[in-house]
Amino acid sequence: MFGDIGKMMKEAQQLQARMAEAQEEIAKAEATGTSGGGLVTVTVTGKGEMKSLRIDPSLLKPEDAEIVEDLIIAAFADAKAHVDAVVAERMQAVTGKLPLPPGFKLPF
Repeated sequence: MFGDIGKMMKEAQQLQARMAEAQEEIAKAEATGTSGGGLVTVTVTGKGEMKSLRIDPSLLKPEDAEIVEDLIIAAFADAKAHVDAVVAERMQAVTGKLPLPPGFKLPF
C-alpha cells in the first residue's frame, strides 16, 4: 500500500517539474496572426498578451479607421488562436496521461 503512495508521489513530483518546464516554454512562445491579406500583423505571447502590431501605411487614412480597427481585432484573434494551439499541444504532451475533464483549462 505504501509503495503505491510513494510511486504516486514520485509521479506527482515529475508531473510538477514537467508542468513548470512547460509553463516556462509557453511564456516564451510567440505567435503571429495576420488579416487583410497581410495589411495588419499582430504578435502575441504564450500568455495571450499582444507584443507587437504592424499596420501597413496604406491603411492609415481617417476614412479607413473602422476597417483598420476590425483588421486589428481579426489579426489578434488569428494570433491568439495560433498561440492557444501551441499551448494546448504542449500541455497535452505534459498531461497526456492525466484524465482531465473535457473543456478543462489549466491556469496559464
